[in-house]
Amino acid sequence: MEIIIAKNAGFCFGVKRAIKLAFDTAKDYGKDVYTLGPIIHNPQVVKKLAEEGVNAVESSNDISNGVVILRSHGVTPKVIEDINKNGNRIIDATCPFVKKAQRYATQLKDEGYQIIIVGDEKHPEVKSIIGYAGEGVIVTETGEGISELVRNKKVGIISQTTQSRANLLKVIDESLKSAMEVKILNTICDATSIRQEEAQEIARDVDLMLVVGGRNSANTTRLAAICKEELNKVYHIEVADEINEEWFRGVNRVGITAGASTPDWIIEEIVHRLGTVNEKMEQNTIRRC
Repeated sequence: MEIIIAKNAGFCFGVKRAIKLAFDTAKDYGKDVYTLGPIIHNPQVVKKLAEEGVNAVESSNDISNGVVILRSHGVTPKVIEDINKNGNRIIDATCPFVKKAQRYATQLKDEGYQIIIVGDEKHPEVKSIIGYAGEGVIVTETGEGISELVRNKKVGIISQTTQSRANLLKVIDESLKSAMEVKILNTICDATSIRQEEAQEIARDVDLMLVVGGRNSANTTRLAAICKEELNKVYHIEVADEINEEWFRGVNRVGITAGASTPDWIIEEIVHRLGTVNEKMEQNTIRRC
């Protein structure tokens, strides 16, 4: 059975930076270190950080006189204000691409545009961007109904950093039908686009695809959806123990990709598990595509 691993699977630059900051902060301070929500959407990494003394809490009201790490998804200006009020020290691990989206949201607001964010309004990154966009922001993933909402308006469009280009283009097309002016500031992370394109290419060329990452990870879920457009046998898993040997009967080629919050050690455990899935196989071939 041949195993093809996506070259760009796993941690992106922003996540690597956030995780390093978190571990370094735990080492420097030793105690009273917190993140607002999980620093990334990967429960295994969050567990490792908790073992080092970095605890995830849901509200800044739960922290006083501690060290607060702003997670990679970012937070709103109001949250930063509340953290400071409680006498905490802030370590900013916000992804640089998210910070760019936040700056663009402020810019469009100041220039008087009706802001549209292409993304999931429940996602923490989008919530943080909304905090910089001000009142009246529109959030959509599909663009459905947008043309009526923006008729004869100046429209400024930005995106959740992990959104697909296809969704962004849908929203742009719908806005162009009726808006007086459309200004587009592309905030999709290049690494996200590359990872999505790579996963799609591999899915076209294999019998089965494993997509590795947290089930609450937006970018991993999107990778799985993209692969399912090309292939029926697509499995979204978090860890090697979830692998079912029955999946691989009659399978000659397996593709593996992973979301931006998935560490290398989890990918390596999955590759090792695949190596023992069928002991009767004469040879396992592993290559990076």
